[in-house]
Parts: sequence; structure tokens; C-alpha cells
Amino acid sequence: MKRRKSLATLAIGAATAAATAACGSSSGPAVQANSLPNVRWKMATSWPKSLDTIYGGAETLCDRVSQMSGGRFQIEPYPAGGIVGGLEVLDAVESSTVQCGHTASYFYIGKNSALAFGTSVPFGLNAQQQNAWLYHGGGLEAMHKIYTDFGIISFPAGNTGAQMGGWYKREVKSLADLKGLKMRIPGLGGKVMDKLGVNVQVLPGSEIFLALERGAIDAAEWTGPYDDEKLGLNNAAEFYYYPGWWEPGATLEVQVNLRSWNKLPKEYQEIFKTAAFEANASMLARYEALNGPALKKLVSGQGKTKLRSYSPEILQAAYKVSFELFEEDANKNDAFKEVYEQWKKFREQVYLWSDTNEFSFAQFAYSQLPQSLRS
Repeated sequence: MKRRKSLATLAIGAATAAATAACGSSSGPAVQANSLPNVRWKMATSWPKSLDTIYGGAETLCDRVSQMSGGRFQIEPYPAGGIVGGLEVLDAVESSTVQCGHTASYFYIGKNSALAFGTSVPFGLNAQQQNAWLYHGGGLEAMHKIYTDFGIISFPAGNTGAQMGGWYKREVKSLADLKGLKMRIPGLGGKVMDKLGVNVQVLPGSEIFLALERGAIDAAEWTGPYDDEKLGLNNAAEFYYYPGWWEPGATLEVQVNLRSWNKLPKEYQEIFKTAAFEANASMLARYEALNGPALKKLVSGQGKTKLRSYSPEILQAAYKVSFELFEEDANKNDAFKEVYEQWKKFREQVYLWSDTNEFSFAQFAYSQLPQSLRS
């Protein structure tokens, strides 16, 4: 607690110092901490409150904004359905129903397919690479340009890491097994599955279990073992597939109404961006720590989960269709084309680098794990 108070003091002190420098004053602070306004915002989210890691990203952001502003800037988060449905967050932010929202941009590809890149696209970037693209590869600027049409500014505020490939009521060994399957899967991954013959549906997290249990859908993907077990998906389907090729590093983001953003003091804007950055790093770290033990529990004697990998046939077909889909969207949507061409160049160079350092290391180091741990 003492550390948090000191961080809050430092944040306000830094903001005051910045204001002093901007005004060129040498006689004392131009802005006193207690002169900063009291601001109260509401945040809609796409997540059930029961999912403490993904909903926790929203809570982290809100808590840190409060702490760093000395309690003067307060944001209250609401779970999916608390203000609007989980798939209606962007609309609520755009219409000023709320000042901000914590969600995934690919829920809204019906508005602009280029929004998929803000979250993740099939066979795209892992979490580390995605952050590199967003923060230092022009990705965030590209997303900001698209969101201008909606009167919104966005910031990364969470990442799930590489996701699993979903829960199935029966095995899917071949492309033929996918035909006619009813599956909950959003984003461009859903479009790829559609082209592979899957009957795609998009549902918020809070509705997946009942749909899967009652047979309204035959398969569903969410994030990974920790959250999936909390939703009870392992009780509705027994076959658990990997990898989640459509979301190798899914970014969650905070969307902010641009009019509300522009009304904030610069000090609060900097605090907000810093809090979002912390939420982004913290969520990924938590998932990496929690998913391994959760998966082990699911596939051990405590659960009936049967772990399966997608067949090379399915993966090759999905890869081919994914890049055909990208080219189709680029030919139809100038915004998609602009982002895609920039993203594709970044992907090529970061893949080559990762193949040299990360992948070569992983190939050897992971192969040294005792076989007993793999069984």
C-alpha cells in the first residue's frame, strides 16, 4: 500500500513537473496537484466479471488510474451486460453512452474488417511480436487512423498470449469433419472457418457454455485453459484442440470516446496511457503463469479432457484460405489494404528474426523436457 501511494505521488509530481516545464516557470509549479479536476468515467467491457484475468485487465487499468491520480480520476468498470452487451462496447463508446470500453477490436469487423489487426489475425503475430508492431512498428498509429471514423482513440490494454484451438463435442481429424459444424469463433478466424465449411456464430463469453451444453453449437473457442475452465467449457465438450492458429497473440484494448479524451488534462491522458500499458503487460504475464497449471489439471485424472492437435491437413488449408481472405479484403477495402501491406512487411521481418533467435532456442530447449512431463 505504501508503494502504491508513493507511485501515485510520483505520477502527480511528474505531471506537475511537465506542466511547469511547458510553462517555462522557474519560480514554482504551474499546476498544483490539488488543482487537477475530479473526473468520473464509466467503462463498459466485453467480459463476465467471473473471468478474473481478462476482466481483471479492465480492473487493473481503472485501479492504476485512480492510484496514479491520487483518486481524482476515477473509472468504474462494468461487466458485459452491466451497461451494454459484450459485443456492443464500441457502439457505447462511439455514442458517448460511456466514456471508454475494454474489448477486442475484432468483434467489430462488420464495421471495418481492418479492425481485426488490432486484436489478432490468423497465422499472424504472437504476443511479443504483436506488441512490437503496435508500439514500435506503426500498428497503433494504423489503428488510430481507422478509429478516427468512429470518434474513438484506442490503446492496448491486455493480451491473452497464444490461444487454444477450442472445444469440440467430437473429434475433427480432417477438413470433412468441419463441414456443417456449428462453432463459436469471432474475427477473421471465423471467416476462415466459414470458408472451410463451418457454420460460424459469434457469442459473448457469458453465453458460450449454455450454447455448447445445450447443443446450439458443436464447438467453441474462448482463450485458454484458465478461462475456459472458469466458463465450464470442459463440462460441455471433451475434445480440446490446439493451436489457436487464428489468435497467436490476441490484444485486448481500451477504446476511448475522442471527445471525452480531448477534455482530459494532459496529465490524466499520460496517466491513462501508462495504466493501459501496465494492464497490457500484466494480463499477458498472468495468463502465462496460470494457463500451464490449468491445462495440466484439465488433462490429468481430475478431468475428462482429451487434448488433440489440429491435423496438418486442416492447418495447411486454414493457412491457404487465411491469406486468400487477406488479399480479398485488401481488394475490397482500402483501409484494410493499407494496414495489411504495412503489417505484412513487419510480419516478414519479425518472423525472420524470431526464427533466428526465439524459434531455434525453443526447438532445442523444449525438446529437452523429460518425456514424463509430456504424458
